[in-house]
Order: sequence, then C-alpha cells, then structure tokens
Amino acid sequence: MSDPILSVHNLVGGYGKMTILNGTTFAVPSATITTIIGPNGAGKSTVFKAIFGLLKLREGKISFAGRDVTNLSQRALLNAGICYVPQGRNIFPELSVRHNIELGGVAADKGLDLPKRIEAALDLFPALRRKSAQQASTLSGGEQKQLEIARSLLLEPKLVLVDEPSIGLSPLMVQQTFDILKSLRDRGVTILMIEQNARSALEISDIGIVLELGQTRMVDDARRILNDPRIGQLFLGGAMEESAA
Repeated sequence: MSDPILSVHNLVGGYGKMTILNGTTFAVPSATITTIIGPNGAGKSTVFKAIFGLLKLREGKISFAGRDVTNLSQRALLNAGICYVPQGRNIFPELSVRHNIELGGVAADKGLDLPKRIEAALDLFPALRRKSAQQASTLSGGEQKQLEIARSLLLEPKLVLVDEPSIGLSPLMVQQTFDILKSLRDRGVTILMIEQNARSALEISDIGIVLELGQTRMVDDARRILNDPRIGQLFLGGAMEESAA
C-alpha cells in the first residue's frame, strides 16, 4: 500500500457546545478508495467538513501531501488538491451541463487551461458529453451526481471527498457511479467516501474505516472489514452472515 496522502490526528470539534468528533484519527493511502462507515451520528459527514475547512476544529491536525492544512480556507484547499462532493444535489439546474462543469474552475489559478480540463472531464462521462448543451435540470439523478463529480475534477484534484454518492440512484446508476470512482482511483486520484450502501462501497474499496461516536474504531483492508462478523452485525445489517448462510 502507498504512503498516506491524508492524515487526520486526534480531531476534536462539533457544532456549538456539541462535540461530534472526539479524537478521530486515521490515514488515507494515495491512489486508493477508502470508505468510512458507521451509524448515524458517528461523525462521518462532520469529519469531511473538518477536512474541507467547513468546521473549525478545537483540537487536532490534518495533513495533506506532507503539509499541515488544518483549518485552511476552502479556496486554499481546492488549490492544494482537495475537492468535496457533498451529499444531496448541488448543481445549477437552469445552467447547461457544460456551464455547470465550468464553474468548477472558479477557484483556479490564472493560466489554467480550462477548456482542455473541461474536455478531459467530459471524456470520463460520455452521457454528460452527449447532453452538454442541455439544462442540468433535464439530467437523471445519477447523471446529476456524475455532473457534480465531473465539476470537482476540473482542478485535477489529488483527493476527492464524496459524501453518499448513491442516495436516490437506481442500482444501475449506482454501479456506473462506483465504476467512475474506480476509474479515477486507477488514474491516481485518491477517493475518500461516505456511503449508506456500506457493503457495496466496501466491495470496491481498498481500505475501510469504522467510526462510532466520533472515534475511530477500526481501520483495515476493506475485504477484512467485510468479512468481520462483528462489523456485519453492527453496520452491515448482518449481511455477511446472511450471504454465508
């Protein structure tokens, strides 16, 4: 396994007086898919917000590519190579597909060849290329999620944070979205994902992380986590025992 591109150490933070992250610690190897699982309220989305500078930490350190990025601004993090695809739909429905992708370059440094980057993003998403002139509102739910991922790639990130990419998608679109994430991993992009469909996400992942009550309970090879009967009962709905029966 490659060296970590992202390390979070002893993160403590939350909202107001409520502490959500309570010593969260883990590392993410470069050019891998890592999936975070855990019950509701475990701090999964909160740790993403902390990594992307949307939550000011009380304690702890976040390192990215050997640099301390704790509490940096979102613009600084984007330019450092971190992109965030949040949960839900985050598109501009009245704009065209192409214009939505172009907005991914708003934070770009001067001199970036945006037309070339847009074409490279569309090459990864043939359905978006076919519909590039259409309003984004005409896309299916799965295509809108692909649009969000395509937009995040415009700055050629080293790390993409993806929060619940399968919500509201058909099984076919879930598979297509996961295939895209695997393709990005194979191109050297690191994917850190939160996913409600934990079993399917772990099946395409290299590393699994289990969070509970804002603490890291386990970091291991994704396959070993899938085959751990304790994890199956607690976080995968007993799926492992059912499949073994």
